[in-house]
Amino acid sequence: MTLAPRFLVKLIASHRMRQLQKRLRVADAGPAHQRRAFAAFMAAHARTEFGRLHGLGPRTTYADYRTQVPLRTPAEFAGWIERMAAGAADVLWPGRCRFFVYTAGTVDGTPKPLPATPAMLAHYRGALGDALLLHAVHTGQPELFLGRHLHAGTSTALNESGGAYAGYLDAMVPLALSEWSEKNLYAPAPGIARLTAGEEKMRAIAEQCAGADVRLVAGTPAALVALIDAVRAHGSTGKQRVQHLRAVWPRLAGCVHTGSILGIFGAELRAGLGPDVALHEIYAGAEGVYAAQDGDSGAGLRLLADQGLFFEFLPLRELAEGNLAALGGRCVPLEEAQADTDYALVVTTPAGLCRCLVGDSVRFLSVKPPRLVFTGRTQLLLNSFGEHVTEREVTAALLAVCARNDWTPVNFHVAPYFTRLVPRPQGAHEWWVELRPGTVRTPTGPLLGAELDAELSRHHTDYTARRANGALEPPLVRLVMPGTFSEWARLHGAREGTGKFARCRSDRLVADQLAGIARFHTQPPFRANGH
Repeated sequence: MTLAPRFLVKLIASHRMRQLQKRLRVADAGPAHQRRAFAAFMAAHARTEFGRLHGLGPRTTYADYRTQVPLRTPAEFAGWIERMAAGAADVLWPGRCRFFVYTAGTVDGTPKPLPATPAMLAHYRGALGDALLLHAVHTGQPELFLGRHLHAGTSTALNESGGAYAGYLDAMVPLALSEWSEKNLYAPAPGIARLTAGEEKMRAIAEQCAGADVRLVAGTPAALVALIDAVRAHGSTGKQRVQHLRAVWPRLAGCVHTGSILGIFGAELRAGLGPDVALHEIYAGAEGVYAAQDGDSGAGLRLLADQGLFFEFLPLRELAEGNLAALGGRCVPLEEAQADTDYALVVTTPAGLCRCLVGDSVRFLSVKPPRLVFTGRTQLLLNSFGEHVTEREVTAALLAVCARNDWTPVNFHVAPYFTRLVPRPQGAHEWWVELRPGTVRTPTGPLLGAELDAELSRHHTDYTARRANGALEPPLVRLVMPGTFSEWARLHGAREGTGKFARCRSDRLVADQLAGIARFHTQPPFRANGH
């Protein structure tokens, strides 16, 4: 129960919902918000080493910015960030920075610290607040703020070194919360929130929050499924089995999922939440909170253009074909973005990251208002044969095939499998798929492969073209035994903070690890480097 009077909380929530609706109704407001954000960044950088090095100041135009500041990955800010962590002031952002946030490390397995300046923490607070208000507006439920918001995430503990404190994005949330939100909304208790992600933490959450008035649960799809399992186990006794979270928390109204495409977790999550619990997606990373759902899931996510980030969009095909240092001039601002085009996301943030290529690809479903979907990681899409297939597309293909056959996917991964390297690469997509046992129609690798091939060919022109010219051969499907992916996670992927499992990769790192567990291959695939 909230500490403030319930009627007052509902009144304030309703007022903020109306304010947000009014802002959203302003036609084409996004570009104007972005111009104001850009001007604020240029003024701030007049007082930083980075800004002086690149000639930034209040008179800097966007055309100047594109010329004077190259695109960079998060890793390329490392030298400046190390100096900030050592206590240096006015490096990437005015003043000193005490807090740092780790990236997920999805691509190379190595999380990287980024600054979490006071201005960045204010961005997290404002953007997450708007994201939750969007959910309340869409569902018409100001009552969402009358109970607890239960976050099933990684540890909120901070690592201290030389007066600097670092943690994953989940650790930034408590730092960004207002005092009222921390006391009235956030759950679980700090001692449990600081536990490392895993079964022990989920059991502790289920026990501690069993009698709480939980109105909303949040986390990655995988973490939410683990929470559901823990709550079911805690609440079930003898023949009385807890079927879903609504049976434990009858006022549960919403579920916020973030961190990865809902994909194969969708059906299990909906069943485990219970009736009338609305799903709500937030698109965020260590570099910022980018977008949130403001309507039905198929409409995409509303870009949060007025929460202090400056967005640019680099056509994804140019990223794949060009040198990063020469691509800064190819980016477009929000007002020039086009629907149905895949872009690499570039952000400038109040942490001092200028023109940071975050590693995500997005596609606009509409530009007025700006709504987009996350399509995958720029370095992990399937393109060894010129096919340009994203994580969202392989996920959609598998779900469509499984739905037609009444199969339930537990986990999957797709990688290139080379059969020839010269005069041009040739090979197939190798699918590693774990299905839930007990189906009416018996799945086989060739059957699943043929249906996946047909599904991708129907919806993806580049895939169809590569299949037609022979560069891409029919898919190879490896159906693995139950528990194979769990064993992979135990051996390779269960580290704290690495919740974004790569459904597809442009290399064979994960595929070869799975092969070592499943021991399927009769012959090793060719390597892209010829070995």
